[in-house]
Amino acid sequence: MRTRWCFTLLCFLLGGFIDSLSSSSVTHIQSITTKVGNQAVLPCSWKSRLGEEALPTCHIQWATPVDTVFELRGEQKYEAEEFKGRVEVPEERLGSGDCSLIISDVQIGDTGRYESFMVVDGARTKKTRVFIQSIKLSVFDHKSRQSRAPGDDLVLDLYTRHSSRVLFQGRNSSQWADLWMRGDEDSERLEKHPHREQLTMRKLTSSDEGTYKVLDEHGLAVSTVQLSVEGERPTGSPEQSTASRFQQNRENQAPAGDAVRSSGSDLLVLSAVIITFQILHLL
Repeated sequence: MRTRWCFTLLCFLLGGFIDSLSSSSVTHIQSITTKVGNQAVLPCSWKSRLGEEALPTCHIQWATPVDTVFELRGEQKYEAEEFKGRVEVPEERLGSGDCSLIISDVQIGDTGRYESFMVVDGARTKKTRVFIQSIKLSVFDHKSRQSRAPGDDLVLDLYTRHSSRVLFQGRNSSQWADLWMRGDEDSERLEKHPHREQLTMRKLTSSDEGTYKVLDEHGLAVSTVQLSVEGERPTGSPEQSTASRFQQNRENQAPAGDAVRSSGSDLLVLSAVIITFQILHLL
């Protein structure tokens, strides 16, 4: 009985110890939420863990549970392949303790947990990694509903240079069809902006109503747009409007012509009366 009581007490104390460790680790995790194509800043301050004393050399590492993302030591820098050209820790801020990681043009695949470490000199010239901060990054796709009138243009944002494909599903269809792929040439109705990550679809019709989905090179969603095409198309083209105005001008001029013809008839009648009067006078 006494042994069982001691075992129960031990389990209780061990459980409390584990809970305290879990709660203490959770306090170090911050959450950052953003959308594809934006810039994310993962905060980090090494002075919060190493004190105010300046380090002779700032050696910072950022890593996921799987691999190292970024590492900086003096002029030596390492970037993981999938983050090439998209990650940095501003060197001018390191001396003041700011070791924040800046991720540009974030992708859905960047979602996950990131941990920062400072590498410092240990005993007997050995290097020691000191944990600084843990960040949970969540990246979401863009979603929107848009409405256009027939004949209008639709500007479809791609948000990132990693967008590689656009799919379309008609309103009454269950099938997805390829609408555009990066590298396609512009067509009469679909045009890629030369500098911005945008597609323009011109002269919408009711058949363009449906769902547009932008995907990256891994097939992950970048954005989803639900488009409705409502209203009536403006009647008449510019040429027809010009023709209408021309016809209206002709109609406005018609009464003047009638007046001229009427005046001419009156003159003929008057001339006939005068000639008849002169003939009768001679007789």
